[in-house]
Amino acid sequence: MDIERIHTPVMLERTLELLAPALDRDGAVFVDATLGMGGHTAAVLERFPGATAIGLDRDTDALAIARERLAPFGDRARFVHTVYDGIADAVHREGFDEVDGILFDLGVSSLQLDRAERGFAYAKDAPLDMRMDSTRGRTAADVIAEYSEEDLRRIFRDYGEEKLAARYARAIVRAREVAPITRSGRLVEVLHEATPVAVQRAGHPAKRVFQALRIEVNEELAVLERALPAALDLIAVSGRIVVLAYQSLEDRLVKRVLAAASSSTAPPGLPMELPEHRPQFRLLVRGAELASESEQAENPRAKPVRLRAAERVRRPS
Repeated sequence: MDIERIHTPVMLERTLELLAPALDRDGAVFVDATLGMGGHTAAVLERFPGATAIGLDRDTDALAIARERLAPFGDRARFVHTVYDGIADAVHREGFDEVDGILFDLGVSSLQLDRAERGFAYAKDAPLDMRMDSTRGRTAADVIAEYSEEDLRRIFRDYGEEKLAARYARAIVRAREVAPITRSGRLVEVLHEATPVAVQRAGHPAKRVFQALRIEVNEELAVLERALPAALDLIAVSGRIVVLAYQSLEDRLVKRVLAAASSSTAPPGLPMELPEHRPQFRLLVRGAELASESEQAENPRAKPVRLRAAERVRRPS
């Protein structure tokens, strides 16, 4: 497998630039909370020779590839099979109380999209799986088979921001009464048949439904909501966090958490801000940064990305 060909890390140089002040020293500890095939981590270990990296991933296939890719770095690269809301336990098990840099590269990976049998891509017929950790949990086929029409409508609306959520949920319930929907190709057919022709011209009718199913199967938003505060608690003074989000639901959650961490907690009307009320973090970018036009042209995965970053500050005593 040509890893370099199938996996181009998104916004790599900008990520390294933001992490550099925290990682460019001996003994620095970096956590890649979404290791994937290890592209970002390989670049970190090359750029910062004094750093140790801890890579987390729930996908055993990705971990196997990353282990092979990062083998030349020896014990500077460590690996933990876990969902990223287990970041604190993973770091402590590796013998560290705090870390200097953390990266979250959210969303579905190139590996998961490119392997048809994983069922993530609506353009490829495959079993409806969509589990990032294929060793455990319910599949997308289970959701399609077992959820009520109301619950299907809810996840399509809330996680896919799909305007036709009710129409699609109704169509799926009717279709599964005739025969189980177990493959992505059949689900796409059902959605296509339920989509008005005018709407079909605006984009593939399955895109938002598949996103919603993936988020539900992997509990992505709930996991992220637990993981971000746990990650911030691990960061040492002058340590940094970078988050790459690919859809608006994730980005809004990241924005809210980082905004809270970088804001004063002083009650309104307090005449003087006490040290314990000072913000713990400062934002490193204004708003969310986008990939450059040239990177978007070279790497289609970079088109929707939103980058946010923050640094832990020392509170005055």
